[in-house]
Amino acid sequence: MLTDFFYHLRAHRLPVSVQEYLTLLEALQAGVMSPSIEDFYHMARMTLIKDETQFDRYDQAFAAYYRQLKVALPAGKEIPLDWLIKEFQKNLTPEEKAAIEKLGWDKLMELFKQRLEEQKERHAGGSKWIGTGGSSPFGHGGYHPEGIRVGGPSAGNRTALKVWERREYRDYDDQQALGTRNFKMALRRLRRFAREGAELELDLDDTIRSTARNAGLLDLQMVPERHNTVKVLMLLDVGGSMDDHIARVEELFSAARSEFRNLEVYYFHNCPYESLWQDNRRRHAERTDTWDILRKYNEDWRLIIVGDATMSPYEILQPGGSVEHYNKESGATWLQRLLENWPKSVWLNPEPAGYWEYRQSIAIIKNIMHDRMFSVTVSGLESAMRSLSR
Repeated sequence: MLTDFFYHLRAHRLPVSVQEYLTLLEALQAGVMSPSIEDFYHMARMTLIKDETQFDRYDQAFAAYYRQLKVALPAGKEIPLDWLIKEFQKNLTPEEKAAIEKLGWDKLMELFKQRLEEQKERHAGGSKWIGTGGSSPFGHGGYHPEGIRVGGPSAGNRTALKVWERREYRDYDDQQALGTRNFKMALRRLRRFAREGAELELDLDDTIRSTARNAGLLDLQMVPERHNTVKVLMLLDVGGSMDDHIARVEELFSAARSEFRNLEVYYFHNCPYESLWQDNRRRHAERTDTWDILRKYNEDWRLIIVGDATMSPYEILQPGGSVEHYNKESGATWLQRLLENWPKSVWLNPEPAGYWEYRQSIAIIKNIMHDRMFSVTVSGLESAMRSLSR
């Protein structure tokens, strides 16, 4: 951490030792200073420079290092302090994580409003304010078992109940060819159970051959009519933890696009709510009211929801629980409406089935779906298609 800075000082003939450098890192990790260049300057000088006669040389070296950073930044931008903060981001042990108390939905929302009113400056490495790299329930780059991520990327813990930022997603590719053959064979099972039309139709080629063999006497040959009329409405979870399953879902999506002539696709994030969208690039501007979708597609359609069902339970059970926006009605309410409108429905989960028992949200959704949750494997898809064919 900050090795470039250490070697930069050595290059300016400052006798900085490794032990002093480690002391600086410990001081930064302890969070005894605010995340500003001025405070970092004084902290580094205090821990690294033993002789006050070298202060002038240190000032020159620090100024040169500062200028190097400034040149590397885009014009007109302030120096982002995240480069420093992320380097000494606090790494919590499992015991420390277990000791951090979950606040509960109501207390968390009330506390967040209070912090917004009270906080006047940037903060890092603490357990209270909206900041970075600490154990506060508000901010980013740190850890809290139930928090609100504000203004930056996730640290990878995926425990945020809400995210205060504009998030961009990418549409799944429906042209994937590799690895889709087995999925196609599994999805084809639904097509076999969804053929409609007259029981028999004229087989012209066989009739001509039979008539010729019969010395010109007409010999009609009939075959069952084969019109594939299966209609599939597919809802795809996108973004967040679903990024881990992009390849698998794209294979499934490509197979579905190939096998189902009547296929309509909409996207959602984590749980369906009051609106869905068909283009992730325009999801903030072009959304479709879920009520309109409920009215547009009748019960002849089969509903397939694809998602890892991995989220905070509040996103399913709590009004306002959506990680991205305020939803007046809970995700469970909307899921129930979907099931009532399309009795023939399944949930396909790309998360390995062995993990399901460790995800509280998966258990909740599986219960809402009346156990019609299947893994995105060949055997799981075959079971799902049998369920939709009943």
